[in-house]
Amino acid sequence: MSISTLQPSATEESHGYARSLQLLKQQTAEQIRLAAVENAYAERIRELTRRELELAEQEFARARLVWERARDEVKKAERMKEIATRRINSACLEITCYSCHQRFRP
Repeated sequence: MSISTLQPSATEESHGYARSLQLLKQQTAEQIRLAAVENAYAERIRELTRRELELAEQEFARARLVWERARDEVKKAERMKEIATRRINSACLEITCYSCHQRFRP
């Protein structure tokens, strides 16, 4: 048995390095592919989030308009109530008792 048979030859060593290099290239390509897939997924999620935010902002704007209209309606109803109260009070002051001729006091 000679010593040369125990050590790999230069061509075997070269093939081993080439195989290792090939595996490294494949792993790198797979990592790049996975990174691209993850990047595309993240971009899709960002786009969906942007759309949801836009929809939420639109819904909030509509809700604000509804709230403002309701507030205006309440103010209008309060003004009408005040006017009606004044009219009723004025009418009550004009009511007199026919038997005693005293004015009605609410």
